[in-house]
Amino acid sequence: MVPAIDLKKLSAGDAEALDAMREAATGVGFAIVRNTPLSAETVASVIETYRAFFHLPAAEKSRIDMAQTGANRGWGAPGSEQVDPDANPDYKQFFDSGFALPEGDARRGLAVYAPNRWPENPPEFQSIVSHYYAHACSVAMQVLRGVSTSIGARADYFDGAFETPMALLRGNFYPTRPAWATARDFGIATHTDYGCLTLLATDGSPGLEVRRRGGGWIPVSAPPGEFIINFGEMMEVWTDGRVVATPHRVVGGENERISVPLFFNPSFETNVAPPGASEAVLAGDHLMARFNETYVHLKG
Repeated sequence: MVPAIDLKKLSAGDAEALDAMREAATGVGFAIVRNTPLSAETVASVIETYRAFFHLPAAEKSRIDMAQTGANRGWGAPGSEQVDPDANPDYKQFFDSGFALPEGDARRGLAVYAPNRWPENPPEFQSIVSHYYAHACSVAMQVLRGVSTSIGARADYFDGAFETPMALLRGNFYPTRPAWATARDFGIATHTDYGCLTLLATDGSPGLEVRRRGGGWIPVSAPPGEFIINFGEMMEVWTDGRVVATPHRVVGGENERISVPLFFNPSFETNVAPPGASEAVLAGDHLMARFNETYVHLKG
């Protein structure tokens, strides 16, 4: 069972909401969050903006193809990401954008802070996606404060780590499952997220499946205006295993599907080692290592 949580109640310290978040964080690893400052209309707008981009001809999208530019911002073509080495590369498309550091910041040379690469079409793409990104980061921070409170830490425990977040916004396009697909082919194969907290908006279409602790899969979906959240490997390390990263996948079905995850991760230099650890674990080092293992064009 995936808990459904009212964000306003969670932020106000409501006992029932905190209990539900504690179960989500330490048990199933997923939750559905409702009643946030992001409206259904805003979410629907960004979803349809991504949809218009993904339906452009491949020749136009290829101008900002990651495999051609060597960046990890822009368009990822089908087969450009492989989250499970035992499966074939994922057949989805995606578009990545992230936190924009100011000119002159030396960290702009790092892959996790690479300059954004925007398409020319649709013309409103950059403004709509950038507007959504800013508001989604704010909502993710509210959720993270609720998570912190629910596990007995201060509400602001994580706040200082997100001044220049390695927060990546992705639009995913899952087409109808191809006729050629085999048991080794997925929209996205079984994986755990790499970072801290994921705030996922979807168009409401089914497709996401979460692995049960005892085996089997739980289908999870939410309409625009509600958000699926889950936790990544970094958060599991950071909390010494108290908050869990749960495997999930998208097999694909009869209908295309758009999802928009915000991978909300702390600043590069944040030490995400558990309290009392003898050695530091830098958040940026963790993410860059996982990107190098996942993006086909970055693999050695």
